[in-house]
Amino acid sequence: MIIVLIIISVLIILFFIVYQKRKNQLLLSNIEQQQKFDEELIKTQQEIQEETLKHVGQELHDNIGQMLVLATMHINAASKVVKDEVKPKINNASDALKNTLEEVRALSKSLNSDVINNRGFEATVKNEVERLGKFGFIDSKMSIIGEKVNFENNKDEIILFRILQEFFSNTLKYAEAEHLRVSLDYQKEFLIISAQDDGSGFNLETAEKSSGLINMEKRAELLNADFQLESNIGKGTILRITYPYKTA
Repeated sequence: MIIVLIIISVLIILFFIVYQKRKNQLLLSNIEQQQKFDEELIKTQQEIQEETLKHVGQELHDNIGQMLVLATMHINAASKVVKDEVKPKINNASDALKNTLEEVRALSKSLNSDVINNRGFEATVKNEVERLGKFGFIDSKMSIIGEKVNFENNKDEIILFRILQEFFSNTLKYAEAEHLRVSLDYQKEFLIISAQDDGSGFNLETAEKSSGLINMEKRAELLNADFQLESNIGKGTILRITYPYKTA
């Protein structure tokens, strides 16, 4: 009887061990499938967003840009026939149109993924930082550390740039910052990207996460990049991304 009880006990234990193992395997499988589904969903969303941004960029360049060119031509023609006392106002309007045209063209390029691929990540970020400073949005500067590393995947360049672009947008809209500093640090295995403003900042623990912040984190996850965002009220906000690049 004792031997029978021992055998039954061992069988019961083995049954529960096998059952628990199968259960854990099933849970892991479900988790992996959910992760793959989430990744595919995010990738699809990114592709749709990129196509939308590309279309908007082309519309800005082709349609809005042409309309501004036409308006500038009319203003220049009008300046030749108006009275001298009116010409300064006409010239001011002409200069404003020219600046607007430059801004529209620069913005259209930053929205078009094909342009980003052709320029490369570093040049695109540099152009965006210069654009923000040139038009007086904010005092922005960029520094580069180390020797440039070319990316193996152009899509990674676009995703990283979109993260920075979202940070720049939030800085301009909400931070009331005067200065923006961006740096690219090319290390042996990682590219460390940092962006910092001296704006109003916010409390990360109590602030409700906007779609922009969520998108930044999700995009970083697609690249297996470490995403850190620090912010303190009255002390500005710091973004830090550690991207494990692959050399081409």
